[in-house]
Amino acid sequence: MNMPFYVSPEQLMKDRADFARKGIARGRSVVVLAYDGGIAFATENPSRALHKISEIYDRIAFAAVGKYNEFENLRVAGVRYADMRGYSYDRSDVTARGLANAYAQTLGTVFITESKPLEVEIVVAEVGADAADDQIYRLTYDGTVADEHGFVVMGGQAEQLGRRVKEGWRADLTLGEALRLAVAALGSGDGSSSRTIEAAQLEVAVLERDRPRRAFRRLTRQVLADLLADGAEAPSDDAKPDPEAAGEGETAPGAALDEAAVDEIIDETTTDVTATDETTEETATDESPTEESPTEEKPDEGPEASGPTSGTDH
Repeated sequence: MNMPFYVSPEQLMKDRADFARKGIARGRSVVVLAYDGGIAFATENPSRALHKISEIYDRIAFAAVGKYNEFENLRVAGVRYADMRGYSYDRSDVTARGLANAYAQTLGTVFITESKPLEVEIVVAEVGADAADDQIYRLTYDGTVADEHGFVVMGGQAEQLGRRVKEGWRADLTLGEALRLAVAALGSGDGSSSRTIEAAQLEVAVLERDRPRRAFRRLTRQVLADLLADGAEAPSDDAKPDPEAAGEGETAPGAALDEAAVDEIIDETTTDVTATDETTEETATDESPTEESPTEEKPDEGPEASGPTSGTDH
């Protein structure tokens, strides 16, 4: 009788974890980050039909990396869980925390009992009435749940991309700024070189806080292109420079001259005008008759002194 080959539990768990991590690292990264109006999801996905970002319930969304068939089964199971709970109790009873716990049990059970773990990593996010109520949960292949704040990067080169997002993220980002940050991180790669990802190669969706019931919205190609292009627009030629924007000792382009320059020009102009007036006055004094030097009367020279006249024969 042949004895089965013995493998220690520690080595078995380590091998399964390494296997799952390698499979997840081969997938394209997903960036999830909060902005002032909700939560944004972005990933590089040229497919128009196979989505990595999807809606689960009213204000809950799902994003995943890894093997498509495996995380698609998890997404469908999550939709069924949410529908059943909302129908049995109330729609407000369906929360991202409850869904994350259900996913964690499934992932943990498969990781321990099955010979092959699920090669997936998922994010379950719920947008709240304000930013403090937003929930972002990250679940790994072994069922570990992490409550994230602000942003999450998973799959691919998650560590390098996570550092890039951390440098530029802040809580009051607009949607356009958040998407430009996410796309820049996705295109940065390992940091040695960066590339530009076109809108047609992206899959982007948002959970908008102001939407009344179903907060999930998938951004179309044209809307996404407009949002990504907002930061690259040049200022209009009609824009007038602000004189107050110039620093001390500088004159802003198009601004009025300062008071010292204006006073100097006025003084020079006044001096020129005064000199002209004095010259004119002196000339007038020389040519005008005075009482001390009366005008000499010229003697009448007669007709001979008046020069030739009309009809005179020379």
